[in-house]
Order: sequence, then structure tokens, then C-alpha cells
Amino acid sequence: MASVKIDLNKRVKPMKPMHAGGQPPVGGKGLTEFFHYVTEAGIPFSRLHDVGGAFGGGKFVDIPNVFRNFDADENDPASYDFAFTDYLLKALVEANIEPYYRLGITIENHTYVKSYYTFPPKNPEKWARICEHIIRHYTEGWADGFHYNIRYWEIWNEPEVQDKMMWCGTNEEYFYLYDVTAKHLKACFPHLKIGGYASCGFYAVAPKIVIDPATHQPGTVPTKGHHKTQLQFFYEFFDYIKKHNSPIDFFSWHSYADVSRVAVMDEWLHGELEKFGYGGLETHLNEWDPCATEFGTAHHAAEVAAMMLALQHGHTDLCCIYDMRTNDAPYCPLFDIRTHKPIHAYYALVAFNMLYRLGTQVGTVCDDSRLYAVAASDGAHHALMLSNLTGEKQKLEIKGADLSRARYHVIDQERLLSWSPAVDYMDNNQVLLIEW
Repeated sequence: MASVKIDLNKRVKPMKPMHAGGQPPVGGKGLTEFFHYVTEAGIPFSRLHDVGGAFGGGKFVDIPNVFRNFDADENDPASYDFAFTDYLLKALVEANIEPYYRLGITIENHTYVKSYYTFPPKNPEKWARICEHIIRHYTEGWADGFHYNIRYWEIWNEPEVQDKMMWCGTNEEYFYLYDVTAKHLKACFPHLKIGGYASCGFYAVAPKIVIDPATHQPGTVPTKGHHKTQLQFFYEFFDYIKKHNSPIDFFSWHSYADVSRVAVMDEWLHGELEKFGYGGLETHLNEWDPCATEFGTAHHAAEVAAMMLALQHGHTDLCCIYDMRTNDAPYCPLFDIRTHKPIHAYYALVAFNMLYRLGTQVGTVCDDSRLYAVAASDGAHHALMLSNLTGEKQKLEIKGADLSRARYHVIDQERLLSWSPAVDYMDNNQVLLIEW
């Protein structure tokens, strides 16, 4: 039996945007045919990275797509090609989704053949001024632009990635680019949030646990060399920006591990930032997808749900699942690649949005660490979301709430947030939303 205790009088914290996404579902009629799904799910942010496919589709978001000739005059509006990015951001804003803009490039997966844009900018100061004009275009109307509310501006992505698929320079060259750009942008836009560096993650601090087939005892997978390199880059980055007084409003990181490992990383990151003197710094897990190859299954949806619930309890301030495409398995966890229709994990985000809309997390305690639970309330309406990763069917005992008139909704292999009679048991890999 799993016991869940709810205290509606205990206000814990605001509900956080754990159900944001990566690039939007570009495609179909008018390139925005599927955007309504994202609006209907209440997705609060769309991180603009890898938009449109390889090389940003040659049209979207990336600095080389917006500013095509680096030798051109960065102060001249004619030097910029905003057309497709304008179209994209306008569609996002109309869909009630805030863009989260990555200043940099799309990953180049085939750098073993040739690298195109992964080299450090030949003039970091000019690169920073190019970023400035892009921000002015989208937030201040420069060059026949817009006055959008775009809070987050991220400098590059995964500069420590192995095989140089994102960055061919040295660590110090990235640190310098970050320092120059962050200082320039904060001087121009003190009200906006500038950060990075979109770390590959911290797998070394949370090794994968496996069962030895011979002894049936748990053990850990040895840490890979590049995972140690990622930690080294992390420490060197914070050492550099502290010495150079580089501004940072948020730190972003990534992980494709499951929720049990990511929760360890979240706690570790919080502790390390406090040691550096950056306690309270916003942290964003803005690329994640546990058990990615299992998309379209109950287990995948339960992992996605559990991640949002665990990090709502944790330190992470914002999460963007990777990502919201409809046509590129396995990295389109929300849609069927054949029909472009929503699948299981999409409905886990819809369920979380029900909590998010209520505004405030309230006291929720569960006696099984693998049954993830969060309750939320606006004072008059309440909801509880549960994800069962215990490995077995659980009898539920929910205390502290009158559920006699509650509405139950279930996600499992057959049901996609479907109405259900009152639920006394939860199957393994099942997600449950209760509203009252």
C-alpha cells in the first residue's frame, strides 16, 4: 500500500514551468499546423534550439541563418535575414507560448565529415553586437521588428560536447565568448535574463545502476571519460566567470537519464552552485527525455510525469523536454511520427498543466519514494498528480482531502488522460490525475 498525505493549508511554493518544451512542432500546412496542440497543452515556453532540422533548416534562429555574412555591417538592418525566424516567433506568440531563444548554432552531427559553424566566432565582440541587434529586433522593434516578451537568452549550447559537434574551439575560447557576450548584453538589456551554457549534463555524479546477472546484486556502470570531461568543463566555467565577474542570470543543463538519476544531479548542482557563491541562481533543465526510445509507451509517460513531479519538489526552475517535433524519432516524445497526433507523454504534460494553472504547490508526502506525487491548489480548486514507478501495483491511501466528488483521469498503455471511476489501485507505469 502507498499512503499519500495532502495538506491543503500548507503552501509550499509556486508551481514551476516543468512542462515547457524544446523546438515547436514546425511542419504541416503553413509550418504551424500542429501548434494548436502545444497551446492546448498549456506549454509555457519553447526553447529555440535545433529548430527546423540540420543547420536550423538553413533559415531559422541560428546566428549564421539570421546574420549570413559575418563580414557585413552588424548595425545595418539589411545585413540580417529575419524572415523565417519572424514567422516562427510570431506563430509562437500567437499560440501563447513564450520563446526561449538560444543564441548560437544547431548541432552538427556529422562533423567527422566537415564542420561548418562550430568554430568560435572570429570576432567575439562583433558576435555579441549581432546578438544585441537580434534581441533589439524581437524586443524593441529594431529593423521593423517586434516588442515580444522574451525573457531568456542563452549563449550557445553544449560547448563541451564530445566529437566537437557543437564547438571546435578550446574551453577558454568559449569562456571568453560567454564573458564578452554576457557583459555586453546585460549592459544593453539589464531587465532580460542572460545565461548558459546548456551543459551536456552531470552523469558522472549519478552513475547508472544495473543488476549483475550473475549475482543479481545492484552495481554501477563505470563513469565514461567524456562524462568526467563535462564535470571539468563545469568547474572551469564557473571558476572563469567568477574571476572575470561575468554576468549569469540562469544556468542551463541537459540530461537523458531517468528520474532517479536526474534528481541526484539536481541536488548536486544546487549544492555546487552554493559552494561557488551562486546560491539562488535559476537553473534550467532545458533538454531532457528519459527512456527516449520508449516514446509512445506507458512507461515513457510515467517517467516523463515523474520527472516533472520530482523536479517540482526539487531545485530546478524550468524544464524543456526535447522536444516538440512531430516527425523525428526518437526525439519527438510527444507525437506519433506517422500521424502527427499526440501520444502518451503529451498527456503527462497536459496533466501537469492542470497543476500549473492552479498556481501553488501544497503539502504532499508519499511513503514510497518511487511513487511520485504533487498536489496543487488555488484555494477553491485542487488537484493531485501521481506517477507509479515502484515496479508493482499499489493500493492507494490518500489522506487529507475529501475526494467524494473528485474526477479521476488515467494515463496507461490504453488510456490517454481518460476519465476513470474512482481509483483505489495504481498499476505500475500508470499516471493518475485527481481533481476536486
